[in-house]
Amino acid sequence: MDLKSINASPVLTDPAPIDNPRLGIRSSLSPYSQSGPSFSSGMLKIPRKKPGKLDDVRSNGWLDAMISSSPPRKKLLKDFNVEVASDDFDFAFHSWMLKYPSAINSFEKIINRAKNKKIVMFLDYDGTLSPIVDDPDRAFMSDEMRSAVSNVAKYFPTAIISGRSRDKVYELVGLTELYYAGSHGMDIMSPVRDKVSADPSNCTKPTDKQGKEVNLFQPAREFLPMINEVFITLVENTKDIKGAKVENHKFCASVHYRNVDEKNWPTIAQCVHDILKDYPRLRLTHGRKVLEVRPVINWNKGKAVEFLLESLGLSNNDDVLPIYIGDDKTDEDAFKVLRVGNRGYGILVSPVPKETKAFFSLKDPSEVKQFLESLVRWKMEMHDKSPKK
Repeated sequence: MDLKSINASPVLTDPAPIDNPRLGIRSSLSPYSQSGPSFSSGMLKIPRKKPGKLDDVRSNGWLDAMISSSPPRKKLLKDFNVEVASDDFDFAFHSWMLKYPSAINSFEKIINRAKNKKIVMFLDYDGTLSPIVDDPDRAFMSDEMRSAVSNVAKYFPTAIISGRSRDKVYELVGLTELYYAGSHGMDIMSPVRDKVSADPSNCTKPTDKQGKEVNLFQPAREFLPMINEVFITLVENTKDIKGAKVENHKFCASVHYRNVDEKNWPTIAQCVHDILKDYPRLRLTHGRKVLEVRPVINWNKGKAVEFLLESLGLSNNDDVLPIYIGDDKTDEDAFKVLRVGNRGYGILVSPVPKETKAFFSLKDPSEVKQFLESLVRWKMEMHDKSPKK
């Protein structure tokens, strides 16, 4: 397979946003403009909801989930550049690393399996290619990381699968040679192949900037007006909670509470809870200090991995080794897909022990860059050793 043809698929500009007749939102006022959520709640009269009884979010486990994704921090461990909760961290981390060894230290094992196989790379963005920061709009990847990803894409089909909108993550990465799947895989740009097992009503075939036909797969397209409406309501109803930030990722809406005082977490959870009561077709998922509102459909990052592999014509090949690197709960769906039948390798990025379906681990984005650079060096060495025609 011609890798150049695989990788030459610049990102598309989406069709005009769907209007929301219920709220009277015209396309020019779309709250999911890719320059960021510039929506002002003064544009529309949105009814504000008073938070219900806080017992709701306690009894349904929301608060427990918020706390578990944000463990208490008591001391700084310089070796890992993170704050940890226990003096027993060293022992716990060592035990965890025995189960999920470093992908760098296990590099020989990985490339031994990769021999005579085609590697396909899948990468999360936040916490994987960029550091976790207080302001999501400031989560920039370094030039060195961008170079590492670009070099990987020269040798292996490479995709970014992010919770952000597809256009936003493309804006942050800025590499046309990659594939992009935004909104946890609900907005996928992929190459056109002979057959893709997807609902044709959710798949269009526009052309990219080079005039090549690509698949634009959006299984939650019908939810766009609903997500817009919920986003606007969340902005209005959380605007008095100091530190709260609401983002529209096109097919999902995120409420960040990283900068919210912990005593106000029940209030922000109850606010989201009360709004979702009016939307039975939407559900809540938890990320790292973020509440995410998503459509109730059977689709996730794992499904996106399967879709992209099939779009590339690589889904049923024994000579393919998919590798997925990610750091959050939403990446676990992809790890599960690769673990089934020992299909490929999931690599969790984490400086602290976590339960995971991944096979290996990396500490932080700097180690991700080191791993990607090692892959490129190995591939170049293999190329130099191959018989010249």
